[in-house]
Amino acid sequence: MIEVQIVDDHRMIVESLSRLINETAIARVSKVYYDLAACREGLVNGLPGILLLDIGLPDGDGVSFCAEIRKRYPGLKIIMLTSYKEFSIAKRALHHGARGYILKNAESEEMLAGIETVSRGELFLCDEIDILLKEKENDDIVWLSDRESQILKYVADGYTTKEIADLIFREPDTVKFFRKNLLIKLNARNVAELIKKAYGMKLI
Repeated sequence: MIEVQIVDDHRMIVESLSRLINETAIARVSKVYYDLAACREGLVNGLPGILLLDIGLPDGDGVSFCAEIRKRYPGLKIIMLTSYKEFSIAKRALHHGARGYILKNAESEEMLAGIETVSRGELFLCDEIDILLKEKENDDIVWLSDRESQILKYVADGYTTKEIADLIFREPDTVKFFRKNLLIKLNARNVAELIKKAYGMKLI
């Protein structure tokens, strides 16, 4: 049995995924974490065979965390489990040591195949990401949606989250979500770095 631990702040996804895994004869879920801090503490007490790691977490970027814990535990096998199907994010995750990349909307068979494959020491990409990486193999462009581009321009102009929310007629939490996505997509630690990188990439 492959021991699996899950890091994801969406409790329904964690419960559904745990049930799926535990109902098979392939693996079992031993622990779940809802933020990076809890996972960081939990790993000190023992490593799983597979760590399923979300990217957008409340206390940080899962890709950066992947790089951090791979340095600390080189043998840990990590599968990014996420809704981000962005070339730049997937490429960065693999560069930082992830051994798998699976979208949350993947079929259950694909999810279990990923766990088995990575457990054997092989790389696993779900079909959508495998196709994406092959199509954009030599492409380093960061792709932004129209809304992301709009919010990025407002951020660069110095508007606050509340001011941006008023300008686009959305709730502040929605703007916070887009700002968080922009930090992840551009691999920026803070707003200053985000703006610097955005100008460098000619996104604004």
